[in-house]
Amino acid sequence: QVQLVESGGGLVQAGGSLRLSCGASRSIFSIYTMRWYRQVPGKQREWVASISSDGKTTYDDSVKGRFAISKDNAKNTVYLQMSSLKADDTAVYYCAAFGSRAYWGQGTQVTVSS
Repeated sequence: QVQLVESGGGLVQAGGSLRLSCGASRSIFSIYTMRWYRQVPGKQREWVASISSDGKTTYDDSVKGRFAISKDNAKNTVYLQMSSLKADDTAVYYCAAFGSRAYWGQGTQVTVSS
């Protein structure tokens, strides 16, 4: 079993930046792909970014060039650096681990004021 805990959400003005963190309860990053998702009430959860076990990153087009996913294997933490934030980025952000099983965090709210 793996617990994932997100932090770093909050209220920010449009154009600002935030860094989300996701801590894992044990070392899994060498074998799991880590992903960030987001969800707005009434809408489906959507994928934002991924980082593979070997460090390859991919992004949804809506955040490409503005968001950066990274990880620190020693700290069992994955990050999502968000810049040039827009009101449309407002959502609950979730991290998830995908491998032999899938694990999800509880989410952290990001609110971007215009």
